Amino acid sequence: MERWTPSGPLDDDELVRLYAHAPGRVRANFVSTVDGAATGDDGRSGTINDDADLRVFETLRALADVVLLGAGTARTEGYAELTVPPRLAAARAALGLAPDLELAVVTRSGILSERLLGSQRPPLVVTHAGCLRLDELRERVGAERVLVHGEHEVDLGAVLVDLAGRELSRVLTEGGPHLFASLLAANLVDELCLTTSPQLVGGHPPRIVAAHEWFDPPRSAHLEHVLVEGSTVLARWSFSC
Repeated sequence: MERWTPSGPLDDDELVRLYAHAPGRVRANFVSTVDGAATGDDGRSGTINDDADLRVFETLRALADVVLLGAGTARTEGYAELTVPPRLAAARAALGLAPDLELAVVTRSGILSERLLGSQRPPLVVTHAGCLRLDELRERVGAERVLVHGEHEVDLGAVLVDLAGRELSRVLTEGGPHLFASLLAANLVDELCLTTSPQLVGGHPPRIVAAHEWFDPPRSAHLEHVLVEGSTVLARWSFSC
């Protein structure tokens, strides 16, 4: 056992160095309260985060090619076209990443918000061959931006291969808990960046993993680093896929 000792504040360049990773990896980012809630009482994660979490959140996006997201989370959290903060644009360019960050939304039903479908740069839409709205999706966002993998369920492994073929191999998933559980169950997640928000909310909120079955065996995680701002704890965990 070791005692954590503060080492001083970190600037943006140091955060980029701490969170940089090689292509071909899938990283998840979540926030959770001390009592394990993944959302506040309004069903949104945005109500339990803070400035420290936001700063790492923006850094992780700046280091990614694409954000992979469940359609339910996109609706609840009000996702639209993604942008990278100007202060992180140079760091992104230095890594050879495209200026624009792509958004890929996973949907079984094909139901996406007009805010997403009507945006100037619509998302990549990830679905399966049995989706009843497949033709409509292709018409709205363009056939080349609709990724179809799996007959009746989305084949997430094939999705990652497709994204890599589009030079989108640094994948950041921001949820929701069901998509994260599916990725974990298929051993497709390389690391988790988890913020612990210093509050307890009670109630019956979701956890960061919404799995129907216990993982057998449980997934083992290795602690890469811990950052602290005030009482907010930001940990980076890695998994062996």
